[in-house]
Amino acid sequence: MDTLFLDRDGVLNVRMPGEYVQHPDAFIPTPGLETALPMLAARFERIVVVTNQAGIGKGLMTLEDLDAVHQKLRDIAQASGGRLDAIYTCPHRSEAGCPCRKPATGMAWLALEQFPEIDFENSWMVGDSKSDMAFGQALGMRTVLINGKQEEVEELQKMHIHFRFGNLLDFARFIC
Repeated sequence: MDTLFLDRDGVLNVRMPGEYVQHPDAFIPTPGLETALPMLAARFERIVVVTNQAGIGKGLMTLEDLDAVHQKLRDIAQASGGRLDAIYTCPHRSEAGCPCRKPATGMAWLALEQFPEIDFENSWMVGDSKSDMAFGQALGMRTVLINGKQEEVEELQKMHIHFRFGNLLDFARFIC
């Protein structure tokens, strides 16, 4: 089954370097998101968000705060005619060694548990970071880099990435 895995910050919402989206008012959709989501919903059988959210582990926000942010994201998807089938989150800090924190693949296995028809080799990972690309590569997915995370540009240039786009809408136009 064709499944689309999406990172959140920098792909679905405007990334705020060094900051966390701690409440719905701080969630700013990336340009073209409302156009991209229905296109992608028509193309992919499953759309899954996989997002590291260390702000919880750092005590900067609660799971309830994150749920409110994700409800806004779901509302945007639904209002645009798109959909998100599931949102998986790793709330732990990087030093915790959590198996669900990207680039580790734990969130993908949770998705497979919920949706057993997922085939990673027929899936796509769209993200804006080295950890997103490593996550997709570890599972045999096609990887799509959304440009923007300037602090990793040099490292990302060394990685084998299938496609690179300026934003999610550019990818949607390509794949659809």
